[in-house]
Amino acid sequence: MKTIEQQPSGSVAAAVSPQQTVFPILLALSFSHLLNDTMQSLIPSIYPMVKDSFRLSFSQIGLITFTFQISASVLQPLVGLYTDKKPQPYALATGMCFTLLGLVSLSLANSFHLVLVSVALIGVGSAIFHPEASRIARMASGGRHGMAQSLFQVGGNAGSSLGPLLAALILLPYGRFQVIWFSLVALLAIIILSRVGGWYKNNMHLNFKKPISGEGESSVLKLSKGKITLSLGILLLLIFSKYIYMASLSSYFTFYLIDKFGVSIQTSQIYLFAFLFAVAAGTFIGGPVGDRIGRKYVIWISILGVAPFALALPYVNLFWTCTLSIIIGLVLSSAFSAILVYAQELIPGKVGMIAGLFFGFAFGIAGIGSAILGNLADRTSIEYVFWVCSFLPLIGLLTGFLPNLEKKK
Repeated sequence: MKTIEQQPSGSVAAAVSPQQTVFPILLALSFSHLLNDTMQSLIPSIYPMVKDSFRLSFSQIGLITFTFQISASVLQPLVGLYTDKKPQPYALATGMCFTLLGLVSLSLANSFHLVLVSVALIGVGSAIFHPEASRIARMASGGRHGMAQSLFQVGGNAGSSLGPLLAALILLPYGRFQVIWFSLVALLAIIILSRVGGWYKNNMHLNFKKPISGEGESSVLKLSKGKITLSLGILLLLIFSKYIYMASLSSYFTFYLIDKFGVSIQTSQIYLFAFLFAVAAGTFIGGPVGDRIGRKYVIWISILGVAPFALALPYVNLFWTCTLSIIIGLVLSSAFSAILVYAQELIPGKVGMIAGLFFGFAFGIAGIGSAILGNLADRTSIEYVFWVCSFLPLIGLLTGFLPNLEKKK
């Protein structure tokens, strides 16, 4: 097996075999995902500040999330479909430039409408980043697709967990303008992703390699088109369940804690950080376990397994609310990597399109859900919203209708 050599330009030479797991690239992608999602997580973290500054309703808070998520979601399948046909090695660095512009704009925004424009720019950066980064992670996986996707995802979820903590330590005490300092984080990400783009450019052969014997891609070709379509529909419903529920927590958990238990804004941000950190900690479990025992079982455990804790959440005190939220984060977070790799195995050869579709749908449904939940909170109460959302994990029962791909190997 050939070794990886460093060229003077900083890119990695095209000396990687399809069976080789390229951990430097996977770690670079995971760290870039951490930086990307740290910047994105600043958006919901400053909601209490923005709500007070511009005197916004919960519906308008939901509209901010909707704008960000829709701008991130609509483009993702299109980016994935385009780059399946015409790979763009430096698209990741280009996408991060949009995020950089959005951060600067957000720090200077003096109206609600400029906030919307700012989060839309950050959303465009996300739309370019996720499908391409997911493709490169699969290229560098050496056949260990679940592990690669989980390693990629854990960086993003770790970054998402840092937003509330940074908001509590930096933004709340010193003001929203401090968001501008995170443009330095975007610049660091651009540098790293430029080097990843150099590796991608020199290893295009991995993007078009034939499936390795034993990976399982060829086995799913025996499924009928109807069965594949039904399976994709079920997977999208499971994404619907997971991300609407996650939207209720990521966007409104601070308001729920403040309203029900009377905690301070900074304390609520710490509790939100604990939940999101649990999400990051649990993310890495799904992929490697799915590689070993089968992705269907991971999906079962992750989504349906969280139902008892979700159903109990609206009825417990502050201590158990925070404890259950951590358990929910740990269990629920393992689902996405397993779902994504399962879908890519259903339709081999469309890695970018599938990644874009599922990332895009996840972002889009979270945005729509956040807007609807904000409107529902205005009409009823935050506590009622959390009671309604507690039933969403029961959709995990649909996992029983998915074919067991591992049995077909």
